[in-house]
Amino acid sequence: MKSGQRPGPDQVPERGPEHDPREVPESDAEYDPSAPAPLEVARTPTGNPDVDARLERLADADHLTTDGHPEVYEDVHQGLRDALTALDSRPGPPAPAFPRPPSGGAPAPAGTPR
Repeated sequence: MKSGQRPGPDQVPERGPEHDPREVPESDAEYDPSAPAPLEVARTPTGNPDVDARLERLADADHLTTDGHPEVYEDVHQGLRDALTALDSRPGPPAPAFPRPPSGGAPAPAGTPR
């Protein structure tokens, strides 16, 4: 095949030592690495509806270009922080009561006779 000539459909183009494997083939000339592409990351439910909703929100990044990902990630991060804060603010069982020292003042250090 002569230089500058394109191969026909039944011909295999010649590849010499100057071929760069990182080069994008002509058939993929429209390839755009920033185009939306599913990451296909498995999201396992946690059982907490607030957290699970945030994890599912990550799937929205699969349909956005890379410049749209930070907005999704920031939203998910804030939602997870809010879920953790809500866990801290829920009323729970009362704190355990610790026994008070005898009415003779401060407790004696360990190993000190009374």
